[in-house]
Amino acid sequence: MNIRSLTRGDGVVIGAAVLLFIASFLKLYSATGFLRLDQNAWDHLGTGLGIYMGGVIGAVLIVVNRCLPQPRKVAGLDLGTVGTAFTILAAWSLFWTLVGVPDGVEAAAGLILGFIAALLMAAAAVATPLVPALQGTLIPAPKPIAPQPYGAQPPGGYGYPGAQPQPYGGQPQPFGGTQPQQDQQNPSTGTFSPFWFAVPAPRPLFAEDGSPTPIAELSPGVWYLAVEQRGQGLLTEMQDGRRGVLQDTSNIQRG
Repeated sequence: MNIRSLTRGDGVVIGAAVLLFIASFLKLYSATGFLRLDQNAWDHLGTGLGIYMGGVIGAVLIVVNRCLPQPRKVAGLDLGTVGTAFTILAAWSLFWTLVGVPDGVEAAAGLILGFIAALLMAAAAVATPLVPALQGTLIPAPKPIAPQPYGAQPPGGYGYPGAQPQPYGGQPQPFGGTQPQQDQQNPSTGTFSPFWFAVPAPRPLFAEDGSPTPIAELSPGVWYLAVEQRGQGLLTEMQDGRRGVLQDTSNIQRG
């Protein structure tokens, strides 16, 4: 699971779910003249489990589906879609519960706060795929370390082997330069050994399907993992787990 794939909209869903869970323990109703009227959602399991926890479960499904490498389906439906339906149902149920408050009592914090939380959660779940502002990354990627002069030994960055034995040994060398015999690709078998590398200048990373629009940019001073040869380019894995093709491999430094 990759939590870096969470969006700002998912952050709103998570916050609203926490608020909804807290509201389930607060009083649902208050009445003038009564010294004690402290029923909460858990005094009626249909309300506690069916409405409040139904909304929380919906939020969990949305977040889990976002973190998975590939969307999952339940009975042919996308897991995120099922979660969104749960949040809408929770908001709808709490709305009519709020409207239909029995005579002689008034809605208390548990019911009012629960409705607000459920409404906010459902709105975020529905709006996230539609509103670009909610699609931004919730957890930003780590800032790249300061660029190092080309040919110098970069400090440890993402995935840098550090003190462990380096598969290509010694100081970083330009891609395609002379390497020890054991580090070269076997011309007879065409095998490829993954290796760490850094770029001397910002380089665009393109989608694997050959789309001309870059999906990310590689930064100097950060180690990336080359996992496969793609023609003259390299299939590269980034810090957040995304993969793309680096087409310009000139003067890259191998770790």
